[in-house]
Amino acid sequence: MEDKKFSKVATNQNIIMENREKVSVTGVIDIHSFDDELVLAQTDLGILTIKGDDLKMNKLNLENNELIVEGQIMAVAYSDTNQAKKSGFINKLFK
Repeated sequence: MEDKKFSKVATNQNIIMENREKVSVTGVIDIHSFDDELVLAQTDLGILTIKGDDLKMNKLNLENNELIVEGQIMAVAYSDTNQAKKSGFINKLFK
């Protein structure tokens, strides 16, 4: 049986931000969480975090790997899942 984990095939990914009000992303595999201040999306290149105010998911098409978020965009950043696990351990150690 084939395991449906994330492939490590090199892909092109586009992130287009328009006037800090709209972000269009390609290469989206899944949405981990979404609310009006934070979107966590699994992409071909890692976890993508979009932070802002009044965020609305205008379009989500996982068949075409597309995501469009509108609102007041404050930050767009990638994080590596391996790096997140390391920092989580360090954070717990120093609490």
